[in-house]
Amino acid sequence: MEKFFKLKQHNTSVKTEIIAGLTTFFAMAYIIVVNPSMLSQTGMPWGAVFLSTIIASMIGTLIMGLFANVPYTQAPGMGLNAFFTFTVCFGLGFKWQEALAMVFICGLFNILITVTKIRKLLIKSIPVSLQHAIGGGIGIFIAYIGIKNAGLLTFTADPGKYTLSESGTVVANSSIVPAIVNFNTPSTWLVLIGLVLTVILVVLNVRGAIFIGIVATIILGIPFGLTSVGDSISFTEALKQLPETIGAAFGNPGIISLFNDPSKIPLVLMTIFAFSLSDMFDTIGTFIGTGRKTNIFSEEDEKALEDSKGFKSKMDKALFSDAIATSIGAIFGTSNTTTYVESAAGIGAGGRTGLTSVVVSILFLLSAFFAPFIAAVPSVATAPALIIVGIMMLSSFKEINWEDISEAVPAFFAGIFMALCYSISYGIAAGFIFYCITKVVTKKSKDIHPIIWVATGLFVLNFIILAIL
Repeated sequence: MEKFFKLKQHNTSVKTEIIAGLTTFFAMAYIIVVNPSMLSQTGMPWGAVFLSTIIASMIGTLIMGLFANVPYTQAPGMGLNAFFTFTVCFGLGFKWQEALAMVFICGLFNILITVTKIRKLLIKSIPVSLQHAIGGGIGIFIAYIGIKNAGLLTFTADPGKYTLSESGTVVANSSIVPAIVNFNTPSTWLVLIGLVLTVILVVLNVRGAIFIGIVATIILGIPFGLTSVGDSISFTEALKQLPETIGAAFGNPGIISLFNDPSKIPLVLMTIFAFSLSDMFDTIGTFIGTGRKTNIFSEEDEKALEDSKGFKSKMDKALFSDAIATSIGAIFGTSNTTTYVESAAGIGAGGRTGLTSVVVSILFLLSAFFAPFIAAVPSVATAPALIIVGIMMLSSFKEINWEDISEAVPAFFAGIFMALCYSISYGIAAGFIFYCITKVVTKKSKDIHPIIWVATGLFVLNFIILAIL
């Protein structure tokens, strides 16, 4: 195991990697039940999507661990599954089998741009200041996910603004603003206790602090009535439904019917493009944001990016592992499988090699048989871990020259928009667009890499397509 994963070289141990794997799994286990709940609205059988989610996550994460030897995990992406359901199926009227076919094609496209080194060239072209901004931005994004999962925020009408109705009654306007919740529910008290406990453990440098915080919060949730075995479909029932989605992307309806109507082909291509752009930049942002600070992708790996032959660096292998996971997921019956930003939780717990990913993959396999127990883990139990990891990642912001407004503006939009828009790719898009604007007006357009120009143009095109769709 030491020889295969090179644990000493990465300054880690089997125990640390196992704890990191457990931490990451608990932070992302929600997808096991959330994804089928989302996709089943399109008519897909819940049990089949439940198993396809586990299979795609298990295979994608295992490839990431064994082939790339990095502590990243993969699963169907939140946001992408919503786009699949509400935009592609409900909004555009495609059948779920046709949507799966588009996801499969998206995966093939990602493989193509990975094999041809386009994705690596894109990573190399991103300015250092924006790379640091992406790292800090993912920290805010991770912390915001934790705060949201903790239920610490509520959204309500702005109490400071009122309008006069036609009848003369003073009413609050429709402006919605965030506010902190009242501390009067068991879940709120549990998350506060868990957060304080995790902070104390981290500050005291207790080994495995983040994982201990998660386990302690799960246990404390029992008397609060928040940790209880949930209802879920049995493995046998799910297995009976699985044939309905396996290979459904290749049938009719599916990839056969997708291109039957020539008038719909432009719409199909635009939808695949929207899938691919979001998938690609979510992954790039996660790798840059978490890999730079922890040195998971070392300078040697970055230098290897210059080599155009074969997969010689961990970054090469990680990008390829991510690319093939999307098509694998589509074959079994789920939306885009992508690298999970919650991998940062395990990395924050000390995970540095693919052994972390292998542990997560094994846990995904076991979850197929113990779904009620996985569902028993309340989201408030993992929320403190995500908040703490987010705080740790904010240090990337210190590397940005905030005194230079031309550097500060793109960094702000890249970093802050990730959380505000709840999307890594949208944050990167905003950063790219304002980077081009500030460099052009300061007559430094020669500093803009041609690939950044192309990527920015694609983002603008994507926004136009989404507006049309």
